[in-house]
Formats: sequence, structure tokens, C-alpha cells
Amino acid sequence: MTVSTTMKKYGLEKAFQYLYKDPESNLIKLMDWADKFAGDQFVPQRATVRAAIEDPTHAYYPFIRHMIHDVDPEVLTTITVNFFINANLDGWKKQEELRNQYNCNIPWAILLDPTSACNLHCVGCWAAEYGNKLNLTFEEIDNIILQGKEMGIYMYIYTGGEPLVRKKDIIRLCEKHDDCIFLCFTNGTLIDEAFADEMLRVKNFVPAISLEGFGEATDSRRGDGVYDKVLHAMELLHDRKLLYGISSCYTSANWDSIISEEYYDMLIEKGAYFIWYFHYMPVGNDASPALLPTPEQREQVYQRIRDYRTRKPLFCMDFQNDAEFVGGCIAGGRRYLHINANGDIDPCVFVHYSDSNIRNKTLLEAMRSPLFQAYHDGQPFNENMMQPCPMLENPTKLRAIVEKTGAVSTDLQSPETADHLCAKCDGYAACWAPKAEEIWEARKEQKARECASGEQ
Repeated sequence: MTVSTTMKKYGLEKAFQYLYKDPESNLIKLMDWADKFAGDQFVPQRATVRAAIEDPTHAYYPFIRHMIHDVDPEVLTTITVNFFINANLDGWKKQEELRNQYNCNIPWAILLDPTSACNLHCVGCWAAEYGNKLNLTFEEIDNIILQGKEMGIYMYIYTGGEPLVRKKDIIRLCEKHDDCIFLCFTNGTLIDEAFADEMLRVKNFVPAISLEGFGEATDSRRGDGVYDKVLHAMELLHDRKLLYGISSCYTSANWDSIISEEYYDMLIEKGAYFIWYFHYMPVGNDASPALLPTPEQREQVYQRIRDYRTRKPLFCMDFQNDAEFVGGCIAGGRRYLHINANGDIDPCVFVHYSDSNIRNKTLLEAMRSPLFQAYHDGQPFNENMMQPCPMLENPTKLRAIVEKTGAVSTDLQSPETADHLCAKCDGYAACWAPKAEEIWEARKEQKARECASGEQ
């Protein structure tokens, strides 16, 4: 850790101590300090935070207070320092240096599967059949993180399988790499009192609990009683003043339920701090294209989420429809990549093709491989930010990439050819394109009006 980083960390920790002495009075003073400290970095984001702090009518005014009063001060301080100082201010600088030096993508976050094992047997999930056959060792995960930090990467996201099958190793990694943030997509059923206490001790682990909707929808896919176990886990986390959120995948069957106001309000009532919405992807030989949302359904998701953001205190990310905020597809190492439990380095958690494995290549070597270089050279895959993905909305692009680079399927259930996968997306892409054009043109006109009027 450099002297500069140490001073920034120390300064932010002292700022939080100052904040907690009198939160309401000191919030604005700290925002003034943050603006001076950050200079020309993250200007729009800081403006949004300032508005949420100062304006009682702002949707996130109560959210800011929820964070301050309902999250353990040491947890919030640790996560803020690791996120803003390590993962962004310092980490981003190192990532940019490497991007320029090697003319390749360098990720901001790494998704990895500690195991293919799972304690549940959810309908349609490969983990239900593959059991505990594949695992990354503690040493392998540790090495991934060590390599990542050398590249300025301090954000690590566990997927699976069920990552919490590896509870002890996960906590050990949190302890060893206390300068990182660890997010985890989990079914939530393995979060018990002992593990919640460990989370409170290490302070840098944040779960995103998967929900299909309310009780009937969740239990029908995940098993009887799972919904109640998830609610219990949320209570344990809330009682210990820990950060946590929700992950929900919308399909043609459940889209209306999981973006309903009732569902959104329930999550707020339960104390969740964020929700990630994911668009269903027809990945796997047996995946059903019938579950892909229609253009009208996807548009409703887009509109409702943007409406909720203006009036409800829950931080929401819409993985497929928010591409405009990140400049298109973020996979292929542009902002993230995925490493499965076999060590294969995939460009995306939904695109299971690879030409690299952590057991025979370094992360930097993988970023310079033909597959990842093809992503680097091809992004953005569409100038329309409502069509960001090389698979879902631009399937000819993924076909060409796989063919050109010789990448092979890493599907853990049964190998799927790129032609088979993309054929399930061809009709969807064609149907979505006119609606995507309509939405994107309207959005560009809206942004032009905002710029003309001086709005953010």
C-alpha cells in the first residue's frame, strides 16, 4: 500500500468518525470534503449523492439515512474505504495504466465460482446435477485475488453453485484480503447466526440473495420452505446491521411479479439496500427460449425500474437495460470476467466459452488471448445501448468471435455450440431491435433536453 493510499484511507476513516458524531449536520460538510478530494473523478455520481443528502424530497434521502443508521459503522467504513479508495480511486488508475500499456481489457471486478456444489436442487440449474465435482482450491482463489490486486482489482464477486458451501474458505479470504470487497450471489439458506457473526467480524462481505418473487414463486423453483429461510437470513443480517441485497431474474413468466410495487416495497420493508435485476439468458442445451421476455415485457421492466428510482429508497441495478451508464457490454474483461469452478476464464457469466484457464495462464495473459482481445476490439457491440450483448441482442457477433478465436464451450452440464446458443437468441434479437431503437431514440432526445436545460 502506497503512502498516498494510506493517507487517503486514514482520511476517510477519520471522516466517518466525524460523521457519526452528528450525522445530519456533518453529512453536507463531508460531501464538500469529498468533492475537493476527488477532483474531476466521478462528478455525476457525486452530484447524485449530494442531491440525495440535501433534498428531503429526493428518493434516496431516506436511503442515505438508512445506510448511516442501520449499517454497523465499522462495516460501512470498511466497505466505503475498500470501494472508493481501493477499487476506484487507486485501483482504476492502475487498471488504466495496464489497459494503455497492453492495449487490452483489464477488469474492474472478477466473478468466480468457488464450487459447483449446491445445497439446493433448483429447477433448471446445472448444479443440481453436477453436485460437488468441481472446486477452486483456497490457494487458487487466493492467487486469483493476488494477481488481481497487482492489476488494481479489489472487487470480487462469488457465483456458483452455492458459494456459501465454502463458508470457511470465504471468511479466510475476507480476512487475508481485508482491502477488498467480496460480493456473493447466494440462495441465502446457509446464512445462519454463526456466519452472520463472522460477516460482522470481517466487515467486507456483502451477500446478494436470490429471490424469484414471493413465497410461491421462490419455493416452486428452489424447494419448499426456501422463501422463509431467505426471510430469516435477512432478519439475521438486519439485526447485525450488515449490508445485503437481492438478486432477481426476470423471465416471460415472472416479470410482472418481481418488478411489482408490492415486491419492491417488501424488499424495502425488510431492510434490503440494493437489488440486481437480471434478464433471463437461454444458456445451456436445455434452456427454454420461451422464458425470454417479449419486447413489451422488457420495455415494461425498463420503464418501471426507472420510475421506482425516482421515488423509492432502494438502490437498483438493471443488468441488461442499464448499458448506457457503462458504455455497452462490460464483459470480456472490459469491466468484469468470469472464472468457473474448473478454472476456465469466460468473458461473461452467461457466455460459457474460453481459450484460457487459470491453471495454465495468468490473468494478464488471458486478457491478451484471442478471445478476450476479440471482445476488446469489438466493444461496443452495438451503438444502441439497448442492444449491448454480443449474444442476446447481437448473436451474429458471438458466433463470429467463437469461430474466429477457436474458443471452446466450458458448460459444466453439457457442451453447447455457439450456433446452438445463438440460434435461441436470433428471433429474440430481431423482435427486440425495433423496440430497442424506439427506446434509445427517445432516451437520446431526453438526454439532449436535459443537457440543454443544464440538468444532470
